[in-house]
Amino acid sequence: MTDKHTTPDGLVIVDKPSGFTSHDVVAKMRGIARTRRVGHAGTLDPMATGVLVLGVQRATKLLGHLALTEKEYLGTVRLGQTTLTDDAEGEITRSQDASKVTREAIDAGIAKLSGAIMQVPSKVSAIKINGVRSYKRAREGEEFEIPARPVTVSSFAVYDVRDAVADDGTPVRDLVVSVTCSSGTYIRALARDLGADLGVGGHLTALRRTRVGPYKLDAAKTLDQLQQELTVMPVADAAGAAFPRWDVDTRRARLLTNGVRLEMPDVYTGAGAVAVFDPEGGLLALVEEHKGKAKSLAVFG
Repeated sequence: MTDKHTTPDGLVIVDKPSGFTSHDVVAKMRGIARTRRVGHAGTLDPMATGVLVLGVQRATKLLGHLALTEKEYLGTVRLGQTTLTDDAEGEITRSQDASKVTREAIDAGIAKLSGAIMQVPSKVSAIKINGVRSYKRAREGEEFEIPARPVTVSSFAVYDVRDAVADDGTPVRDLVVSVTCSSGTYIRALARDLGADLGVGGHLTALRRTRVGPYKLDAAKTLDQLQQELTVMPVADAAGAAFPRWDVDTRRARLLTNGVRLEMPDVYTGAGAVAVFDPEGGLLALVEEHKGKAKSLAVFG
């Protein structure tokens, strides 16, 4: 928590409402926190709800590194209808009876979309193709292809299969699913590809992000709750939760803050971003090992 007269410095874990873009949430937080220095780690589609990690003040330096962490989702995939956007926001482009699709076929389709896969993102996405956002090209009716990219789906499970009838009378099947995946994975593309593999089409009708790296839904607050009481995770706590921790003595802390590249212990080789703390527990920097030495990614001390 923070005094309302001071600008906080840390992470805010928001439970994003449906209908808001990630930028809408950032704009709202700028007003709540009374600072322009607010950013987010990884976007969440307007339809989706759940964990959106915001950085305020110095914590914005962590965001690019946090965006690369693993994420978890709960969602609903509708088999039997294809949409323009691969989710419920888009116009339905095809309907087909999905009532005969078996659980065995569904499980086989999900197995193909698990592990290390190549995924073509949705055309109505924020990915840039030759410098222009994909969704902008799609809205202008342009014909284009998005190259497939490697993603990792470490877990893709179906909790429930429900028979339903779509508004146009098509018998459909709704799958309640959970997904754990790498950064850059599109859940609506998984829904699209599962439906395509099963021959009936598919799209995402609901999505809730339950985790980003170490930050879970139980720590998230709604915008209304944050308006009442701004809850901020101090930047040192946030970095300690998300990255391997390296505690250094006073001499090394001084050298690091003076720009000296310290020798790094072997244990951090290949670990990616590492959070460096001084003897008092203050966050000094995010570094990564480069040729045995600490290369600064962001400096806080």
